[in-house]
Amino acid sequence: MPIRFLKTAPGQPPQTASDTADTVQLMLARLRAGGAQVALEYARQLDNWQGEISVSRAQVDQAIAQVPQALKDDIRWAHDNISRFAAAQRATAQDMQVELRPGLIAGQRQIPLGAAGCYVPGGRYTHIASALMSIGTAREAGVADITACSPPNGAEGIPAAMLYAMDLAGATRILTIGGVQGVAAMAFGMFGAPAADILVGPGNAYVAEAKRQLFGPIGIDMFAGPTDSLVLADHTADAETVAIDLVGQAEHGANSPVWLATTHKPLADQVLARIPSMIADLPEPNRSAATTAWADLGEVVLCDTPEEMAQFSDEKAPEHLHVQAADLPWWRDRLSAYGSLFLGEETTVAFGDKAAGPNHVLPTSGAARYTGGLSVHKFLKTVTWQQVDERSLPDLARVTASLSRAERMEGHARSADIRLERFATPPKRAANGV
Repeated sequence: MPIRFLKTAPGQPPQTASDTADTVQLMLARLRAGGAQVALEYARQLDNWQGEISVSRAQVDQAIAQVPQALKDDIRWAHDNISRFAAAQRATAQDMQVELRPGLIAGQRQIPLGAAGCYVPGGRYTHIASALMSIGTAREAGVADITACSPPNGAEGIPAAMLYAMDLAGATRILTIGGVQGVAAMAFGMFGAPAADILVGPGNAYVAEAKRQLFGPIGIDMFAGPTDSLVLADHTADAETVAIDLVGQAEHGANSPVWLATTHKPLADQVLARIPSMIADLPEPNRSAATTAWADLGEVVLCDTPEEMAQFSDEKAPEHLHVQAADLPWWRDRLSAYGSLFLGEETTVAFGDKAAGPNHVLPTSGAARYTGGLSVHKFLKTVTWQQVDERSLPDLARVTASLSRAERMEGHARSADIRLERFATPPKRAANGV
């Protein structure tokens, strides 16, 4: 039996509007031509920021002194998990070499990028964890220079706890600037920063579009849209837990879809009944964001079997995938398209968002079908090398010339021929002439 929708999503997450793309294109052209002065003008105009863009060491130290020790300890606890996980990832990225044939050696090197730009979003929420996720991961990858920027929170500038996290994670410099101008400051190398080799970190639609337009000469982590989350639950799940997990992710924003797939209709009915009161109990602006997200984008589907739930999940390719069902090893091995997987009712998505360790900068809008999230690998170049000697040169040159001529690339063939003539040693004959 096909899956049945018990709640459908009447709306769809908005795509990048053409006027957003046009605005960003014009801003980037001005910023490229005018440099730091234009970035400063945008900061004054759009963020109403009248202070310095570069945060001094004295300002960082002053901010650190304002952060309560208990919060510092918690930030350090999260940073330790995130850094240790990133370090373990880095250990899996190894240099290697292999002798493919006698005299033909090839290898790879893992080279950290020279400069990274880490965008840390601000605005409605103070995204402390995002600072740890992007900056700390770049540092563990071995990036030598890390610029971090974040928009000001009114006259305060970057909140003290955020500055503490950015400094703890290893930012080389911190800039009080957000939006397209912040992205451009890191991309083009303003306010004492070198031009970034890669731009990472989530942001609003303008930030995402700026990264998209800059991609090519500059790397990006991904083109991120609104965050999304899917819960897979069976008869063993608790309705209240499932409901609060959906509500918790819906508060990200009015354009953040949340979905539930289940094989147990009584659970679905209970979740549908409980979510409205849970949303109503949230403070503002969280309540308004979650209300719209659930009303316009929330879905609940009823499946007949776990396999149908898994198929639905793989088609959605959610950013966050939370399994609250029996036989967790089966789900871990079966599911194949997600940004990050959360196994068991004890393991809420919020843990991964804030402090568990694996990175929370993840693919959205179905991009998990082909890519994973931010990791140390995004900050590494896997480059290859090769070296040939006379033992393998005759066959390698012959095959190269043959394939080149089959492809009608005579210049390639001749560059192989000349090496065969100059460097290949004729095979030695045995005493009997064989």
